[in-house]
Amino acid sequence: MTYLSISLKSVLLATLGASAIALSGCNKPAETTATDATEPAATSVSDTIRIATESSYKPFSYTDASGKLIGYEIDLTNALCEQMKAKCEIISQDWDGLIPGLNAKKFDAIIAGMSITPERQQVVDFTDPYFHSGIILIAKKGENLTIDTLKGVSVGTQRSTVSSQYLQDNHPEADIKLYDTQESANLDLTSGRVKAILADKVIGLDWLKTPAGADYEVKGQEISSDNGDAMGIAFRKGDPLVAKFNSALAELKANGKYDEITDSYFGTSTTLAAHAMATHVTEPDQGKDVDSVVVVEGNDAKVDDQQLINAEENTEEQPEVMD
Repeated sequence: MTYLSISLKSVLLATLGASAIALSGCNKPAETTATDATEPAATSVSDTIRIATESSYKPFSYTDASGKLIGYEIDLTNALCEQMKAKCEIISQDWDGLIPGLNAKKFDAIIAGMSITPERQQVVDFTDPYFHSGIILIAKKGENLTIDTLKGVSVGTQRSTVSSQYLQDNHPEADIKLYDTQESANLDLTSGRVKAILADKVIGLDWLKTPAGADYEVKGQEISSDNGDAMGIAFRKGDPLVAKFNSALAELKANGKYDEITDSYFGTSTTLAAHAMATHVTEPDQGKDVDSVVVVEGNDAKVDDQQLINAEENTEEQPEVMD
């Protein structure tokens, strides 16, 4: 199994304030609304737990041709609820309305590729991370672009995300175009209305494997924030469901169900388990090792444009080993 880990410390946290609190995400931050401390925030496992997601974030959460919600986070949510023997309802919600809706008690939890950031932690509680990712720059093959040569270049990204915040903080000289969804940014890239997009690594790599992304490639290295772009499930402040979901997540990791779900979508190359294996630390109950390791460290690390995609594709092509 091939693992690729690229660390870059240039992502700066947004200044804490009203505008910053509206931003944070796996590559997806959202507007926030403070919890009303005068009302009880707890939800019981005996109740139906209403869990909100954004249904346009393939392969995490999206809809099939019949309109049914599918994807990695849907499968993981169902497994968590089954582990807790809890009745759950998954609700589709626009990204900008996720945290406001949570704190308005329209639903009880959010699992939507949401990064754990200091700004968000001011207004919601998170579970332990269930996934880690980064962000990548994508442009047409042959286009001589890197993250450091964006002055005057039109770059599309989804608004209120880690990607958009990174561009605004680190590359204000770029011509930044913000979109309600990543899909809209992708469409403007293929139509020529923007020259590049900045996207979540997993989402971007998934799009590059489609016919629409065939003429495009990753430019330069993956960008990772100091928290490892850790995603967590969000709850209202003080909700005891956080502890219950943490327990269920730990149980799924211990019994192998977490690896089964995660590997079926991504392989372990996009999880912390892969990092442990890459540093030759084998996690309990996994009994796995790596055949080859590609590790690039440091702010000055350079990666061949296609290396990241090749590593992901090689991981997917590895045959499953039956113990």
